[in-house]
Amino acid sequence: MEKLRVGVILGGLSSEREVSLNSGRNVFDNLDREVYDPKAIFMDGRGRLWAIPWQLISQNTTTDITERLETEARRIFYEGLKEEIDFAFLSLHGKFGEDGCVQGLLELLGIPYTGPGVLASALGMDKHIQQRVLRAAGIGVPESVLIHEAEWQNGREEVIRSLFARFKLPVFTKPPREGSSIGVSLVRDEASLARGIEDAMKWDRAVLVEEFLDGIEFSSIVLEEDGEACALEVTEIIPQSDYFTYDDKYMPGRCRKFTPPKNIAPDVVEKIKREAVRAFRALGFRSYGRIDGFYLKDGRILITDPNSSSGMAPSSFFFEQAACAGMLPTIILGRLIENALLIHRGKHGPL
Repeated sequence: MEKLRVGVILGGLSSEREVSLNSGRNVFDNLDREVYDPKAIFMDGRGRLWAIPWQLISQNTTTDITERLETEARRIFYEGLKEEIDFAFLSLHGKFGEDGCVQGLLELLGIPYTGPGVLASALGMDKHIQQRVLRAAGIGVPESVLIHEAEWQNGREEVIRSLFARFKLPVFTKPPREGSSIGVSLVRDEASLARGIEDAMKWDRAVLVEEFLDGIEFSSIVLEEDGEACALEVTEIIPQSDYFTYDDKYMPGRCRKFTPPKNIAPDVVEKIKREAVRAFRALGFRSYGRIDGFYLKDGRILITDPNSSSGMAPSSFFFEQAACAGMLPTIILGRLIENALLIHRGKHGPL
């Protein structure tokens, strides 16, 4: 049988391009060569695509790769992508890769891909809109308010007064369309509120101010198979910092993770799985997703960050939870591809 040509797309234009490189490199290394013919495709900081050899994938940073593209890689134009690959394994993270932009391109080209379609990908990237959708579906989410850039610039004192009237400190300030805790601040006093808002607005034209949650943080991978969504084992997260920062997520030894959870009762874990699946369905996710949230001291389960994709570095939640289900990386990656192919074969119009 002819092998399926799987393009592992990595890099990208977003603040999470280094995370994408780590994910994509690991996916590329673990695809079953007996079944798939993997091809590494790098998206540079201008959105251009390049077929890159292993010696470039192995580089430490996207900057290292970019500096060598002209001499060691081969440019692929968008309209020629279908001649190169049969399937796209999206290892892009953040803006332009996880938010529906690339998904729309692949739909126009007729190339099936991992993860949900354009709308669900966009919802998975926008923390403010996804909270509104989940709340309408009766799913618990944190209390929050969106402050637009013009509103902040034209009336800072009034914005601060309204925030203190609504929230008790501490609160979080975060860009609504960023991941990996980039631009997030934990605000503990009035003096640092304005700074937190300004820091978030370096990454977007609005800032989400969100209540602080006192509880246990969790993450749940949800897989879709044969039209049914099911949650893998839940991971309990204990960061070294006051919250789950970028360094806690990606620096070795900065976070303890328990899969299955160590401090959450089994019956509560089952409730978390059910809420994760409900969130997955409410947002229209397909193929797979990662649903993050908190189990609060008062017993509530709140969904804080549904993601339409997941990091896939070797120590990621994705592979930890797959391992609990008895699946090696090669197995779970193959299942994602085959399930996504079935989903795309059964669609009517764009996914």
